[in-house]
Amino acid sequence: MKKICVIPDLQITPECPTDHLSWIGRYIVEKKPDVVVQLGDFADMASLSSYDYGKRQHEGRRYMADVGAANMAMGRLMKPLDEYNATRKERKEKLYRPEKHLTLGNHENRIQRAVDGDAKMEGAIGLDDLNYEAHGWAVHEYLKPVVIAGISFCHYYYNPMSGRPYGGTSIDTRLKNINFSFVQGHQQTYMVGTRSLNNGRRIRGLICGAAYLHDEDYRGPQGNSEWRGVFMLHEAIDGDYGLMEVSLDYLCRRYEGMRLWKFVEGKYPEIYKNSLWMQRQAMQEVA
Repeated sequence: MKKICVIPDLQITPECPTDHLSWIGRYIVEKKPDVVVQLGDFADMASLSSYDYGKRQHEGRRYMADVGAANMAMGRLMKPLDEYNATRKERKEKLYRPEKHLTLGNHENRIQRAVDGDAKMEGAIGLDDLNYEAHGWAVHEYLKPVVIAGISFCHYYYNPMSGRPYGGTSIDTRLKNINFSFVQGHQQTYMVGTRSLNNGRRIRGLICGAAYLHDEDYRGPQGNSEWRGVFMLHEAIDGDYGLMEVSLDYLCRRYEGMRLWKFVEGKYPEIYKNSLWMQRQAMQEVA
């Protein structure tokens, strides 16, 4: 049986806060899961977005700034583990080295799409610029699942006949279509479900696509209210596990000593002012 920490999409940009990456890194060192899986879209790579190319909001974006922000953010996530092992090494104690897997997302794939669309960019830019492997991650190509303890992890799953991502609001339908235990990111939502099979086994589905402090402008003021955090899959074996939610609010209280909305209000007032998610948290506390 394995204990697996799942980190959903982080969508790092040069502008977004990364305090929560330190909290996640500290929590990993504290709880020592056997495996850590990041589900992709660690880097946002907005400079290569075709969605809003030519629009006002695209102006000023730069590839090197995106890459630099992702590298700094990864360093922040890994710092607690690096410092922990450095101390252990000095004491000649056993190091903590969890398996680390990263399933590339569509945002990282923007780099490959840019190269495919303009051959002269080959060798000038590439996924290696993100230095994921240098930080010890086993990097899995875009949409190629990795199976751990009978659970399939990937950025998202798609209909093999059409190539389009499975959609819909029902986790039960998703489980029937995919028909094995899976964990995916990509969608800014939190959906979880189980399905019991006739052979006595149980398969599980988990969709979790948000572990960041900022809001996404393109989703508008009503589209950023999803649950955000990481997950621990306890006693994972043969596709089944015990699921534990670890919200960013919990991590902020644990490592900053205050509610998340209060932390963001003080350090990032512009994010707080424009975030219905944060303001809802504040109202819940007053109530």
